[in-house]
Amino acid sequence: MDEVNCSVVSEFVFLGLSNSWTIQLLLFLFSCMFYMASLLGNFLIVLTVTSDPHLQSPMYFLLANLSIIDLICSSSTAPKMIYDLLRRHKTISFGGCITQIFFIHAVGGTEMLLLIAMAFDQYVAICRPLHYLTIMSPQKCILFLVVSWIIGFIHSVSQLIFVVDLPFCGPNELDSFFCDLPRFIKLACMDTNALEFMVTANSGFISVASFLILIISYMFILVTVQKKSFGSLSKALSTLSAHVMVVVLFFGPLIFFYMWPFPTSHLDKFLAIFDVIITPFLNPVIYTLRNKEMKEAIKRLCTRVVNYTKLLKYTEDT
Repeated sequence: MDEVNCSVVSEFVFLGLSNSWTIQLLLFLFSCMFYMASLLGNFLIVLTVTSDPHLQSPMYFLLANLSIIDLICSSSTAPKMIYDLLRRHKTISFGGCITQIFFIHAVGGTEMLLLIAMAFDQYVAICRPLHYLTIMSPQKCILFLVVSWIIGFIHSVSQLIFVVDLPFCGPNELDSFFCDLPRFIKLACMDTNALEFMVTANSGFISVASFLILIISYMFILVTVQKKSFGSLSKALSTLSAHVMVVVLFFGPLIFFYMWPFPTSHLDKFLAIFDVIITPFLNPVIYTLRNKEMKEAIKRLCTRVVNYTKLLKYTEDT
């Protein structure tokens, strides 16, 4: 990379979500509320699963790791967005922009694979319950997790190596509130059609392929269960509905970002807020409110915390 590329653009300017201070203040309050709720909800799931012996199963192991991924994903963009809502001049350094892109795609790619692993777990639990513990052994769960992170890392790095040395000589304004590849590439001072196609092929087609694999998997589970009994089908529908909802919430915005051919800035920003702030909040809500064992485990955890607090207070008083 020549010296001009290094010196011309050292930071990027976010145009943000709105120029109205009233709207920005409302968005600040809204984002703070949902981001904090997302942190607390996902942290509660991780703490509950790791501390409750009744939840030491592959399904909850994968669920706890999904919550960890949601924590990392939302924290890679939401704090900066919330901070910028109170600033007139919203900037990010070149290195900060690259770091954001890396985490967004590494964690996003990992979550895709983890959701597929969770679908496989549901298939084994519903269609082959007698062999569940044999097939979904702790070693296999860890293997799923490691492979998911490795593929997520490769997915992210394989894109960044093509764009990190792009020449940027102005303008440096991103019509967004965080860095992502499509708008980042468009600011380069060269023809980027090939790179834009590469991003679409890498992120867009992978998102679509993963989404189709998951939907087909859930349909296969339902068809398999339907052949057994109506009661089993009803139970399977109740179990899978939460997973399908999470899949649609996660993949819907991603497919739109990378596959929709027409630029729609306002809709992009709305879906980005949904993906960054609301989806990580909805995941713990969906899994806890629709899961009886999780709700009972959270109650036990709260009871232990209350009893421990009372014990500490009693000890201090005596």
